[in-house]
Amino acid sequence: MSQDYYLAQLNIAKTLAPLESPKLKEFVDNLDRINGIAESSPGFVWRLKDDTGNATEISAFDDPNIIVNMSVWQDIQSLKQFMFKTDHASFLMRREQWFEKPTQPTYVLWWVPKSHTPTLDEAKQKLAHLREHGDTEHAFSMRKVYAAP
Repeated sequence: MSQDYYLAQLNIAKTLAPLESPKLKEFVDNLDRINGIAESSPGFVWRLKDDTGNATEISAFDDPNIIVNMSVWQDIQSLKQFMFKTDHASFLMRREQWFEKPTQPTYVLWWVPKSHTPTLDEAKQKLAHLREHGDTEHAFSMRKVYAAP
């Protein structure tokens, strides 16, 4: 991995109900805790958040039930450690309780220069690219991780 780049990630999900609904209560009640685990994880660099400390109020798509999560990590190993080896994994395994089953990719990875903070528009373009072209050096999934430039 190049020492001049970090790994950016965007993931989106369409909720089965509004965030305020009882159906999403457990998910919403744990956002701060899981985000805290991410922020204190080795390799964490940055995450998108609004004034509430979360990104759930950030409207990135026309559908108000689509929520976004975007973060930057030192490398793929750091991101995987957080995703699959912390309590985040238990929520990931139960995501169908709160979110629609996707019919197309809902997350994307890409490399950013260390001096660059990715924007939501940039992330949406990366996701669109992945959906159209599959895994490439420009935008990829965990199925095929490309090395940093």
